[in-house]
Amino acid sequence: MTNRCKWVTDNQKYKDYHDKEWGRPLYDDKQLFELLCLEGAQAGLSWLTVLKKRENYREAFDNFDPQKISNYNEEKIQKLLKNENIIRNKLKIRSVVTNAQAYLEILESGQTFSDYLWQFVDGEPIQNARIKNSDIPSQTERSQRMSKQLKKDGFKFVGPTICYAFMQASGMVNDHVTDCFCYEEVKEENLSQ
Repeated sequence: MTNRCKWVTDNQKYKDYHDKEWGRPLYDDKQLFELLCLEGAQAGLSWLTVLKKRENYREAFDNFDPQKISNYNEEKIQKLLKNENIIRNKLKIRSVVTNAQAYLEILESGQTFSDYLWQFVDGEPIQNARIKNSDIPSQTERSQRMSKQLKKDGFKFVGPTICYAFMQASGMVNDHVTDCFCYEEVKEENLSQ
């Protein structure tokens, strides 16, 4: 039997996400933008709910193309609010548009979005050694700093807990528990970079 982090259910989509994506360093600007927006959409819900709708989100939000999203008008937002295939929360939907505009401002400043985000871990994945789920905090001093900066730069739905979940998912921190089969795999990948 494969040992995974305890938060993973029997759902195959969840297992695949945990095994192949969660905690593995992500550096692509647009993929990071998508993940940040989806983490915001997840607020108050389970990640599995968002994961099941991820393809629908990609379709609804032009594959998370910040340039296109930044130009969404009220008519497009109303259409999204009627889309039953995504989470129809007005503030969350509007935040994706706001975040696209903030994302473009980061790029205009001469930084990549990846460098902007990875600065909060000094450009290197943090290798934790959590023995059990209860050892994992919901936020850290680094996620608080990230949240504060993102909000200052115009992003929405980026509280410190959302930011920490984002840091875990994007591999900025390795929070696979030590008896999870992914722990050593991710650790070795991080060391070989």
